[in-house]
Amino acid sequence: MSTGFNAKKAAQVVAYFANQAASKRLNVVKAVKLVYLADRESISRFGFPILDDDRFSMPLGPVNSTTYRFINGELEHKEWSELLQDRENHELSVTTAGASSDLDELSDADIDCLAETWRRFGAMDQWALVDWTHNAKNIPEWEDPNGSSVLIPLQRIMSLLSMENATEHSAVVEDHKKMSRLLAALRN
Repeated sequence: MSTGFNAKKAAQVVAYFANQAASKRLNVVKAVKLVYLADRESISRFGFPILDDDRFSMPLGPVNSTTYRFINGELEHKEWSELLQDRENHELSVTTAGASSDLDELSDADIDCLAETWRRFGAMDQWALVDWTHNAKNIPEWEDPNGSSVLIPLQRIMSLLSMENATEHSAVVEDHKKMSRLLAALRN
């Protein structure tokens, strides 16, 4: 796990989506897809992702790798488990704290991207989202990893979103990410 990854912020992103569902529960595959799509929306709108996370093409579509590992229960963190209960019947649910969380790690811009992502994709089930993210017209950066995983470079996402100066801009974002990770390591 990268030292700059903010587990509380990632948990708040997933809790936001789970709170939008009437049941306060969210299928794990759907959660993974919504997180990726929200990050992509933020990159498109503002030039920065919501989460400091690497993105990969995987057999069921694109994923944010560290968030994916939390959703799958491979990683644990106190602030994650305070907001989310893991994987009963392949679903995440919000805890009492998660249902009333003030989302203090998320900016107004982040919440706007989450709201737009839910508006566009919240009614879709996990398999419709898998199909949608496999379509090159929708997510051209995803490539079939043939049962494995392949890094999706930020520069490629930016280029395919027709961002001006995608190479230079992605380098700035990556430098910012490295600096955040360095500062986090120095704090520990």
